[in-house]
Amino acid sequence: MSASDELKKLAPLGETKPDVMKAFVAFDTAVMADGALPKKTKELIAVAVALTTQCQYCLAIHTDMAKKAGATPEELAEASFVAAALRAGAAITHSANHVVDGK
Repeated sequence: MSASDELKKLAPLGETKPDVMKAFVAFDTAVMADGALPKKTKELIAVAVALTTQCQYCLAIHTDMAKKAGATPEELAEASFVAAALRAGAAITHSANHVVDGK
């Protein structure tokens, strides 16, 4: 089943708590709108976060939204490498603090 097929399951979930789902959608819409950071930048951040959290649904949605906001393949690649650097950095830092010194 594709990520877009899985996302169709959000409708029944929202029906269980429509007020909460409506609040979430309003919050998400407000956060991702142009502001001090343009929408394209926010979507590139979202792609990097989705790669870091490894959420296939967020990755599919925000990659598509980033492209629609004008993100280039080069910008998406850079966002991907930023995510990779942060994940690698976390592994190195945790190694230095917990593995190497025997904690």
